[in-house]
Order: sequence, then C-alpha cells, then structure tokens
Amino acid sequence: MTDIISWVATIATVVAATMTASNLGTRITGFGFCVFLVGSLAWLASGVLTGQPALIWTNVVLTFLNVFGIWRWLGRQASVEEGARAATEASEQTPGEALFAVSLLTRGAVEHGGREVGSCVDAMAGRESGRVAYLVVSEGGVGGVGETLRKLPWERARVEQDRIVAENFDGLAVLTKDDWPAR
Repeated sequence: MTDIISWVATIATVVAATMTASNLGTRITGFGFCVFLVGSLAWLASGVLTGQPALIWTNVVLTFLNVFGIWRWLGRQASVEEGARAATEASEQTPGEALFAVSLLTRGAVEHGGREVGSCVDAMAGRESGRVAYLVVSEGGVGGVGETLRKLPWERARVEQDRIVAENFDGLAVLTKDDWPAR
C-alpha cells in the first residue's frame, strides 16, 4: 500500500509541476495546484505510514500552500479575469473607445492572417503618457526555449476580443532577451 501511495504522490507532483511551470493560464495553474494537493496529501500519508516526521511536516506545510495556490488561481485570479472580461464586453456597448485588459499584453495570443504567430510576453509604454510604444512577441520555441522575440510596434497591432492582431508581422525586428530598444 505504501508503494502505491508513494507512486501516486510522485506522479501527481511531476504532473502538477509541469502544469504550473508551463504557464498556460490561470485555470491550468489553478488545476496544477489541485494536483499538487493530491500529491502533498499522498506524501503526507506515505510519511505517516513509514514514520518519517520530516516528510510529514514538509507536506503539512505544502498542503496549506497548495490550498492557498488553489484559492489564488481558481478563486481570486479567476474573479479578477472575469471582472476584466465583463468590463471589456460592457465597454463595447458604450459610446467611446472600447477597453481591454492590459494584462492581455503579457499573455495574449498574437495573430496574423488568421493564424496564431506567437504570444505577447510584454509591452513597453510611455511613463507619462501611458501610451503603448511596442509589444514584445514570442515566436516559436517551447516554454521559452528556442523562442524568437520580436518588436511589434503598437501602430501595427489591434486588440480583438482576447487576442492581438498584427497588421503586418513580416519583417519585425528581432530582439535579444536582455537588450530591448528604448524607442
């Protein structure tokens, strides 16, 4: 029985770490903490069954941290994102410029010609004006490995729903990860 519990704990921990490290969004991260909770409870049971106090106490603490992670990502963050979504939709029905959540500029999919070409990982904006100067778009790679960063001038982008549409993606400047242009 102890072997089965320790294998469940191992598998749950590896799956949860993969889910949270992949940074695939609020819900996936939140469910990653749910899987972590299963792992910490299994490790806790394993520690109790084998008489390992260090394993027990480590996983008592991790259980509380996992519950906090679930609240943070499936509770609080999901509510914040729902508030932003509701405000975006409501602004489309009111006079004046439609709004979008600025957090989209650090996670939104970037499309060109009807296909996804990358994801926005950051944006540079004027300190006084608040105007966006350019977006930093990650293209290719997996989990940041092998990606190419490109500078997408704000004039060549628009926001539609929950994605960014690049007017012209061809020929965008390539950025090095640690040296972005000041203008």
